[in-house]
Amino acid sequence: MNHTKPAKSQFAILAAAAIVSFCQSASAAPPNVVFFLVDDLGWKDVGCQGSSFYETPHVDSLARDGMRFTQAYAACPVCSPTRAAILTGKYPQRTGITDYIGAAQPDKWRRNTPLLPAAYREHLPHEETTLAEAFQSAGYATFFAGKWHLGAEPYWPETQGFDHNLGGIDRGGPYGGKKYFSPYGNPRLKDGPPGEHLPDRLASEAAAFIETNRDKPFFAYISFYSVHTPLIARDDLRRKYEAKAKTVEHNGPDWGQEGERRVRRVQDHAVYAAMVEAMDLAVGKVLAKLDELELAENTIVVFTSDNGGLSTSEGHPTSNLPLRGGKGWLYEGGVREPLLVRWPSVVQAGTESEAIVTSCDFYPTLLAAADLPAIPKQHVDGTSFLPALRGEAFERGPVYWHYPHYGNQGGSPGGAVRDGRWKLIEHYGGETVELFDLASDVGEANDVSTQQPDRVKAMQAKLAAWRKDVDAKMPTPNPIFRAAPPPPSAAAQ
Repeated sequence: MNHTKPAKSQFAILAAAAIVSFCQSASAAPPNVVFFLVDDLGWKDVGCQGSSFYETPHVDSLARDGMRFTQAYAACPVCSPTRAAILTGKYPQRTGITDYIGAAQPDKWRRNTPLLPAAYREHLPHEETTLAEAFQSAGYATFFAGKWHLGAEPYWPETQGFDHNLGGIDRGGPYGGKKYFSPYGNPRLKDGPPGEHLPDRLASEAAAFIETNRDKPFFAYISFYSVHTPLIARDDLRRKYEAKAKTVEHNGPDWGQEGERRVRRVQDHAVYAAMVEAMDLAVGKVLAKLDELELAENTIVVFTSDNGGLSTSEGHPTSNLPLRGGKGWLYEGGVREPLLVRWPSVVQAGTESEAIVTSCDFYPTLLAAADLPAIPKQHVDGTSFLPALRGEAFERGPVYWHYPHYGNQGGSPGGAVRDGRWKLIEHYGGETVELFDLASDVGEANDVSTQQPDRVKAMQAKLAAWRKDVDAKMPTPNPIFRAAPPPPSAAAQ
């Protein structure tokens, strides 16, 4: 079967050639890159971010030996758009991937909602020069393992710049075979011994790739299926956390309310905790291989997530407190992410950064870190945060979101902008807005929009101008929507 990617424009080819030429002339060994992307991992789902229930010593070591970003964001509150943003350096609206691939398109919409969601693209276009292609053109060996979810074949990783693809297909979760255990039923991942655990297998494949390519620069993109549903874990780890859950102190209610959805307020879900620890063990296996081969000093390690933790549906496995909401929502719990970067030769160990960064920023940052030239017209929405990694001043400007869809987790169509300490959320359809001062209200409990009308007006104008610039598609009125009848009045009763 032919997995060759269609030819790119002459401009892109020339840009790639320039990268190769530049790289060949460089005297210092270019850094390797290991990028860990965890599916559905919430902002507070690892120990170094404040979790006292989940045990993540290997992830925590990245914070101890590198830099922890406290205000990092996903480009979208659901997965596929964020993944596209990382690999293209563009906001999802420019690629057209604005919802998770597989969600109902407007012509198939059957839910009784006031709006029809906007149409979205169901694959990552080959015309994009992905981050993997940029590294590949510069002579890097490139590797992908895990969840892709950026289109069906022929849009899989091997046509998007990755020399190797272990497990990356169109599915949004490990839904074949025995799910998180072999046999996997995955056409891009050969089955292992019966009972083999998926995160450990992906880590083993990554470690083998690193060892094979130890003498040349490499880009390893390890995109765990963990900790996405289905909620399935190793029995030994599940039993461990079932016992630990009995010791959790409940200092308040276990459940809250977000719109019409219940939201978990306590981290004590044993199966989810076991899935988090298994992911951490897999991270540890890859880091151990870097140490064994004495490659850690010249390897940039990035660890992050694609959206907030799942707290309002599908088992409600985690809590994002003190953040509000979770996956599928534009509140902080849906878009603020853990971000750790370790690069011993550049990043001072044990440091923290309050720099505001988002998914689009990885592309230019990693190119700059590898001393590779920018690719014009590609990573147009990203800003390199290399100065922040060096401990220098960094200010990227506003960060934007546009989610013209109804999430499975209870969220509804809306947009948002974070500008400094202020965050504005615009709810589409009803044209209502909320304004929060995140410096004093990270939990977004106090809407101050009525107290700050001029700020609201200015931020709405920025959001509208940005939507126009990225050609954002808006939801439309649903012609078959039927509002629920109002409750009977007291007089009628």
